[in-house]
Amino acid sequence: MMQNNHIQKCLLMGVLTLLMITIVLTTACAKKDSDSDVDAEKAGEQPKEELEEKPVIYLYPEAEAEISVKLDYLGKLTCTYPKYNEGWHVIASPDGTLHDPINQYEYSYLYWEGVSDYEWPMDQGFVVRGEDTASFLREKLSYLGLIPKEYNEFIVYWLPRMENNKYNLITFPTEDYSGQAKLDITPTPDCLIRVFMVFKPMAEEIEIEEPVLIPNSRSGFTVVEWGGSEIQ
Repeated sequence: MMQNNHIQKCLLMGVLTLLMITIVLTTACAKKDSDSDVDAEKAGEQPKEELEEKPVIYLYPEAEAEISVKLDYLGKLTCTYPKYNEGWHVIASPDGTLHDPINQYEYSYLYWEGVSDYEWPMDQGFVVRGEDTASFLREKLSYLGLIPKEYNEFIVYWLPRMENNKYNLITFPTEDYSGQAKLDITPTPDCLIRVFMVFKPMAEEIEIEEPVLIPNSRSGFTVVEWGGSEIQ
């Protein structure tokens, strides 16, 4: 009789031990699932934002003129210079020199940066070796209408980020950019050239359709803007 009681106690202890192990494992799995849900929620709540870097705007009137520039940007401005106070108001000279009409500070161009969650199209582009970036940009930017002063400033800004990559996938989504960052300029320019580059570092060369670039000719009151964004 005592032996039977001992066996029953052992069986009961075994059942209780299995039950406790089951509870622990179930709790751990539930916590892991909960943590995964939280991470997914966070990922959904915080979409990746792309930085539109250093768009600069040059103004070249035929004669000295007071010019107003307003930017309608579908994103958040992170930095402007001179300060963007519901628009820029400057006095521009034919050589592109700008002056603040109030304090007479001098500027070379209007500068802004911003972030947005816009996904730039990368279904077309140029695959360029990192070491060939400078010559590629010089050729394409000149073709698009930039003069040496402008395309050299562009290259100096972007080259350190691009030339050490094995390859870069480069595109110029002008229409998309113009829709994302609309300009309202008074008086209306005779020629508006906007060049926005999007690039993605690549470890290998790929086959992709190259876009057709449209050249620009400068005449009359000319406004030029360039900027870019890197896709990680």
